Amino acid sequence: MPFQSLLSLAIELLFLLILFQLSISQHPPRKSNMSLVSEFLGQLTLNFGGSEEEKSPTVRPAEDFEADKDAARIETAIKTKGVDEQTIIDILTRRSYSQRRDIAFAYERRTKKDMISALKGALKGPLESVILGLMKSTAQFDASELKNSMKGLGTDEVTLIELVCSRSNSEMQEIKKVYKEMHKKELESDVSSDTSGDFRKLLVALVKGNRAEPSGIVDYEKIDQDARDLYDAGVKRKGTDVATWITIMTERSVPHLQKVFDRYKSYSPYDMKESIKKEVKGDMENAFLTLVQCIENKPLYFASRLNDSMQSKGAKDKLLTRIMVSRCEVDLLKIRTEFKKQYSKSLYQTISEHTKGDYQRVMLCLCGGDD
Repeated sequence: MPFQSLLSLAIELLFLLILFQLSISQHPPRKSNMSLVSEFLGQLTLNFGGSEEEKSPTVRPAEDFEADKDAARIETAIKTKGVDEQTIIDILTRRSYSQRRDIAFAYERRTKKDMISALKGALKGPLESVILGLMKSTAQFDASELKNSMKGLGTDEVTLIELVCSRSNSEMQEIKKVYKEMHKKELESDVSSDTSGDFRKLLVALVKGNRAEPSGIVDYEKIDQDARDLYDAGVKRKGTDVATWITIMTERSVPHLQKVFDRYKSYSPYDMKESIKKEVKGDMENAFLTLVQCIENKPLYFASRLNDSMQSKGAKDKLLTRIMVSRCEVDLLKIRTEFKKQYSKSLYQTISEHTKGDYQRVMLCLCGGDD
C-alpha cells in the first residue's frame, strides 16, 4: 500500500478513535465497546485507487513485435489487387498505438512513402475511418473528434457533450495539449466560441480540468453539505441555481460525488438524474445527465451509447467508431462487461448483428472477444 494511503488511513482511524472516546465520555454506552467500534469502522470508506482510473483495454501491445515485418506485410496488402483489407485489420487492431506508430516509421523507411497516406488511398468508407483513427493516439483521436464537432456552421452538441463530459482530468489535459499542437488553437477558446450561456460555462469548466483528485479521507460533512446545496439550488427552489450545480459537479472528485448523489436522495424526493430532467432542458439537460452518468458508472454510460448506436437497422457508424476507437486502449473491457449485464447480450454478438463486411471484422477485432 503506498505511503500516502497508509498516512490517510492512520489519520482517519485516529479521527474515528477520537469520536469513539467522545461518545463514551458524553454518553455511557448502551452497547458494548466493541460494537461501537464496529459501527465507527463501518463508516470508514477509503479510496486507494489514486488519481488514475484503472485501465482495462481490449487492444494491448503484441508480444514478439517486429515493426519491419508488419510494415512489409502492410505494404504487400496495400499493393495487392483489390487491397488485402483483412491483413491490414489483423495487424493494426492487434498492436498498441506506439507499435502502430513504429510500423508507420518502418513503412516509411522501406517505401519512402507515408503509411497513413497510403492507407487513406487504399481504404474507403467506415473501414477507412476506423483504421485512420487507430493511427492516432487516443488523445489525438479525441482532439480530432472535438474539432469535427465544432467545424462548419452548426455545432454537433451531442458529440461535444459526450467527449467533454466523459473525459478524466488527466485525459483532458492531454487532449488540450495535442489539440493545440494539431489545430494551433486552444480547445477552451474553441468550445467557448461555439457555445453560449450556462451550457458554455459547464463545458468550459470541464475543459479547464479543475476537478479534485480522489482523496484517501472521506469528508462526510462536505458530502452532506454538497448534497443539501444541490437540493437547495434545484428542486427546493423556484428556478435553478445552475452556477451551484456547475461548481459542485465540475470541481469535486468522482468518489466524493458518487457519495453526494447517494446522500442527495435523503433530501430530495427525486434522484439526481430525475432532478436534472425536472430542472433543465435541451443541451444543459443532456450535458448534466451525461456528467452524472459518467460519475456514477462511466463504462455503463459508454455501454448505453454503444447500444444507442445499434438500435436501428444497421449501425450508426460514426458513433460506434468513435467509442470503439477511443476506448479500445482505455476501458473497453469494462464497457463490454457492463453491456452484457445491462442488455443480456454481449457487445460482440450485438456488433455481429448490426454490421457487415470489413467494418464488422474491424469492430469485432477491437471488441476483443465474446462474453
